[in-house]
Amino acid sequence: MNIAFDAKRAYYNIRGLGNYSRDTVRILSEYYPDNQYMLFNPKRSKSSLLVLRENMKEILPEGRFWNTFPSLWRSKGICSQIKKEKIDIYHGLSQELPIGIEKTKIKLVITVHDAIFLRYPKFYSASYRYIFTKKNQYACKVADKIIAISNRTKDDFIEFFGIDENKITVIYQGCNSIFRQPVSEADKIKVRQKYGLPSRFLLNVGAIEKRKNAALIVKAMHFSHLSIPLVIIGNPTDYKQEIIETARRYHLSSQVFFIHNVQTCDLPAIYSQAEIFIYPSLFEGFGIPVLEALCCKVPVITSKGSCLEEAGGHLHCMSIPIMPKN
Repeated sequence: MNIAFDAKRAYYNIRGLGNYSRDTVRILSEYYPDNQYMLFNPKRSKSSLLVLRENMKEILPEGRFWNTFPSLWRSKGICSQIKKEKIDIYHGLSQELPIGIEKTKIKLVITVHDAIFLRYPKFYSASYRYIFTKKNQYACKVADKIIAISNRTKDDFIEFFGIDENKITVIYQGCNSIFRQPVSEADKIKVRQKYGLPSRFLLNVGAIEKRKNAALIVKAMHFSHLSIPLVIIGNPTDYKQEIIETARRYHLSSQVFFIHNVQTCDLPAIYSQAEIFIYPSLFEGFGIPVLEALCCKVPVITSKGSCLEEAGGHLHCMSIPIMPKN
């Protein structure tokens, strides 16, 4: 069987969607080696995020036009090459499918990760919401099967897109196996020195953006009179400045550390040295950092109300109240 994937994020995305894409392809190729896995990539990548096995094949745009407009190829032009490669199943790993793909008559699967852009529209531009809503509507309509990474996501897509409940199945997302491997004391010391980590610290991992709500941790440190430092790991946005200003307001600037561009292979050693992992996100589709921390045997404090109870296994989930504004 020839199984194809929208592999853009498998090649380029270092966050949740990329990890999900790489893990899905890797696990299928390992446990079902008799299939051929075709990875449709709009532009050749020089990175090594995705390692190809013998039963994997990278498919790139053909012809000058599609190479000039790779995004258009991914959203429409890909269909002709799907026929050429004699694909049996096409899997859209990031809740979208190429326009017109239903005309190929092959079986179609999509994975849906979240509907945060509809649940919390204030975090997204009007143009983004419009385009992504249209893409999701189309993909959900033509897909033969929909995979949701959590019950929360399943419920949201049923609510927002009117999906037949029998068409959508929940398959929980996993995390990289390196988070389940023990970390030696020597490796902990090496990583601590590499990133200049304090000897004891609270930890938050994820994109440093408003929805992730890390400023709340700083407020909690102030009102709880905590003297232990907070380490925040992730790619920064404008929200980082809000965290900095919150720390300054509460005289905690010396206790808040930001670290960017952390290698994935170093994360287990960082997680395993944290006193507590804190993840007060307002809403998630799954919340991989919660699972990563638990796999590293670190206590987790997270928020309720989206899917984080599911990621945490519904065990001892704590509700985090909103702190006073003063």
